[in-house]
Amino acid sequence: MIYLCAISNISSGSCSEDCSFCTQSARYHVDIEKYKQKSIEQIVEEAKAARKNRALGFCLVTAGKGMTPSKLEYVTTAARAVKEAVPELNIIACNGTASYEDMIALKEAGIRSYNHNLEASENYYKDICSTHEWKERYKTCLNAKKAGLKLISGGIFGMGESEEDRVSMINSLKELQPVSITINFFHPNSALPLKTNPLNIEESLKLINNVKNELSNSRIMVAGGRERMFGKRWTEIFDHGANSIVIGDYLTTSGESPSKDLAVIESLGLEIAEKCNGQ
Repeated sequence: MIYLCAISNISSGSCSEDCSFCTQSARYHVDIEKYKQKSIEQIVEEAKAARKNRALGFCLVTAGKGMTPSKLEYVTTAARAVKEAVPELNIIACNGTASYEDMIALKEAGIRSYNHNLEASENYYKDICSTHEWKERYKTCLNAKKAGLKLISGGIFGMGESEEDRVSMINSLKELQPVSITINFFHPNSALPLKTNPLNIEESLKLINNVKNELSNSRIMVAGGRERMFGKRWTEIFDHGANSIVIGDYLTTSGESPSKDLAVIESLGLEIAEKCNGQ
């Protein structure tokens, strides 16, 4: 059973943080589309298209370190509009660090899940971000769970981290027990401080397998960097434990056409999930 998720980048770019892997940081002047708020009407149309492409998850993503009162109002307004238009979607919020009270407000607006990635191990995180601490990320994950939201969390591989760092991050995820693990592979950009991703396909497949073995009760979603890392071999992720992907575009990079991904999945004889089944 393959679970499909789509992303809506509802507030793009101009983030003040210095995460060296992120094209949305204003510090690196990456050539991406920037806007403060996408219209509610456009978000709803994207939600309808996502469901037409058989996505069950629809993630409302905002740039910036964390939640603010104005951002909370915007996200909850968007969530209510999506819920009314496409009630069968599992609405996911991804709005950075957030308090327990923020999480309660999101839940009351019809949001079911919160996505907040650890990104890296606690030890390595300070090497890729100096403007906030890893502990803030971990606490946000705890806040989501405390509020009764389904937690989605994971990280990025291929940022120069050591094997020990990968083990440490996976152990932290084991403590959190997210319902879904997001596995991203770093997508280099010449404007970023991080220039390369040293991983190859075999190493990346092994990492997916390791995560699945360590978190066997969690859904394993391969998200950002899938097309770039695996190319035509991307379907091998399913043989190594993945059972979920993001379809369509990502935050600032383009993805494969959803129709092509759907055709490939169906050609493999894999069933596409039509219900969330508690996750």
